[in-house]
Amino acid sequence: MAESAPPTQAISPVGAENHLLFRREGFVALVQINRPRVRNALNEALLTDLVAHLEILDRDPDVRVIVLTGDDQAFAAGADIAEMADLTSVEMAFGSRLALWHRLGATRKPLIAAVAGYALGGGNELAMACDLVVAAESARFGQPEINLGIIPGAGGTQRLVRVVGKARAMELVLTGRMMTADEAFAIGLITKVVPNELYLVEALRLAHLIAAKPPLAVQVAKDAVLKAYDTTLETGLAYERASFNVLFSTEDRREGMTAFLEKRAPAFKGR
Repeated sequence: MAESAPPTQAISPVGAENHLLFRREGFVALVQINRPRVRNALNEALLTDLVAHLEILDRDPDVRVIVLTGDDQAFAAGADIAEMADLTSVEMAFGSRLALWHRLGATRKPLIAAVAGYALGGGNELAMACDLVVAAESARFGQPEINLGIIPGAGGTQRLVRVVGKARAMELVLTGRMMTADEAFAIGLITKVVPNELYLVEALRLAHLIAAKPPLAVQVAKDAVLKAYDTTLETGLAYERASFNVLFSTEDRREGMTAFLEKRAPAFKGR
């Protein structure tokens, strides 16, 4: 018998400004950016609360997958330019904003972005920081920072190159143009494109599918895939082998193989 999931929780606000909304569906947590008046622009207060909440969910044994979304108009249209306009280079260098992105990237559990409308600048960087991206046909992706006299600062130049290659990344960063969801899918930036009314439904379906898998193996698999970004093939293969071996110490590995041999559904517990 499969392990029973925690009960579904109603939507609740997160943070003093209620700029995040949270809901749990069994082993899946849904976090929604809630600044519709500014197309979900990412100011420092929002990023601080988002990262803190993701870290709490990352430690919660009853959460196995996290879905991050915005609304039908925007996932996140970029950084909050009004907040950044008067900052100096010293304030940017020694402030906490960019450090928050590093903490976000350290999330161990799978992150799925459910994107509709604009995912531009920091919004595109936030989507790229997730492990899977489900996009509505209305979604638009891009790094338009060049139009403001700056460049992407939260991974846009680095993750984009690793995902789509130098030539495409260079064109997108230097022109600042927007991509349709279909183009983003064609170049490998996102996981899938679905009709507008289904983007969140499909992201949650995918999340529940992954949440039904053994949690430790999922986290180790995510870590191993990400390792391919920053190491050589030989080093990556050694890391994969070590990770493969470690999972033989888990109860879930024994349960998975036993259930397979007994021709029954496994009950994974994350141990």
